[in-house]
Amino acid sequence: MTHAAVLLLEFNELSPVLLDRFIKAAKLPNFEALRDESHVYLTEAAERAPYLEPWIQWVNVHSGLDFADHGIFRLGDGHKLNEPCIWDLLSDRGLRVWICGSMNVRYDVPLNGYILPDPWTTNLAPHPDSLMPYFKFVQANVREHTNDTVPLAWRDYLRFMRFMPSHGLSSSTVKSIVEQLLAERLGKDRWERVFLMDMLQFDLFGSVYRRLRPHFSTFFLNSTAHLQHMYWRNMEPELFRVKPTPKEQEEFESAILLGYRAMDRLVGRFRRLWGDHATIILCTALSQQPCLLYEDQGGKLFYRPRNFERLLAFAGIAKPHTVSPVMAEEFHIDFQNEHDAMDATERLRALRVGGLAVLRVEQRGRALFSGCPIFHEVPEGAVLCTDGGGAVPFSDIFYVEGKKSGMHHPDGVLWIRQPATRGRVHAGKVSLTSIAPTILKMFDAPQPSFMRGEALSLDDRAA
Repeated sequence: MTHAAVLLLEFNELSPVLLDRFIKAAKLPNFEALRDESHVYLTEAAERAPYLEPWIQWVNVHSGLDFADHGIFRLGDGHKLNEPCIWDLLSDRGLRVWICGSMNVRYDVPLNGYILPDPWTTNLAPHPDSLMPYFKFVQANVREHTNDTVPLAWRDYLRFMRFMPSHGLSSSTVKSIVEQLLAERLGKDRWERVFLMDMLQFDLFGSVYRRLRPHFSTFFLNSTAHLQHMYWRNMEPELFRVKPTPKEQEEFESAILLGYRAMDRLVGRFRRLWGDHATIILCTALSQQPCLLYEDQGGKLFYRPRNFERLLAFAGIAKPHTVSPVMAEEFHIDFQNEHDAMDATERLRALRVGGLAVLRVEQRGRALFSGCPIFHEVPEGAVLCTDGGGAVPFSDIFYVEGKKSGMHHPDGVLWIRQPATRGRVHAGKVSLTSIAPTILKMFDAPQPSFMRGEALSLDDRAA
């Protein structure tokens, strides 16, 4: 068995079209070098909306199963997957694994390595639990990145500040944090904080990688996917009926390019630090395209509760519960019993603004999954009502998180760079279910019978 390292860079939803465009414009030198050294594939997700979601497609990548087989539909439900993932299978063979931020994961214990779940995960803890100070801090900041306040106690900040210096915190990251916070004090928007999270994640990854020397590792980032969803309108305003304001253009016109360039710098660091001894795989699982479906209604808006406890109190929900935000407008609520969950479901479904239901609610036992289904602009002065006669201004409870202008596309990037071999561009498209078998093949590990995909053949003959 080979013990050569494999490092899977999971840069969520990067667009092959934009990568090519920015490379041709000489904006991404490290991506260009990685592509030129790699076996270059275009992947295609088997699913289409409403199943074309990253929390579904990353399960496909990690398990070798399509949605039709694994059935994992919600972000945060990855732990319900019955079949083992790549890292489980390699760990069982005695190989060390380091899974850093991968989306919608599951894992078996004992595990020969480290697992840091994505920050939207609510039902799975990191392994080992020594990663909890980092996980809790990043989780709160990512979930509430558009809110005015982050629900962390001073003890959480203290634990994080104690954790990072012994887990790779670099002087360049500290410098960037200070510069960002000072700029915000002078009126700069918070949106560029996404780059700080990426830098912290890289510092942590490198610290564990040097200590553990894993055979297989992953490194997941979502920052540029978020920027594409929010600012495609600013990158290509000519495509959209609803035009950004001059002020918005001044701030956001280059936001997506900045995201790609930040990831380009990380690619350079990965190549310099580990490219000589590790196979580096770049995978995006899916990509994005301009979202033009809602232009007739002024664009697609997302409404999110300012404070979840205030929302539930207004709805008359007093039973013990925990709330866990997910992405955009969605969130989980867990109660102590099914009866309390049923009562909360009725109360939340009864909330109205202008005659429209404010929340869609799905109940599973004592757990609820909810979100605001209103994607058009709610008029100023609109009133949020309960069926018992309660009324408050809608804007007191909900705020606009953003206007979406990027949407998912089934094509994705798959570049596989092996040390000391030549790459080539491969024609056609490959299935996401081929990625797990291909990685197992790199370790001479058998492909389990539940995996439907075929491992890719990585010969280095020129195209």
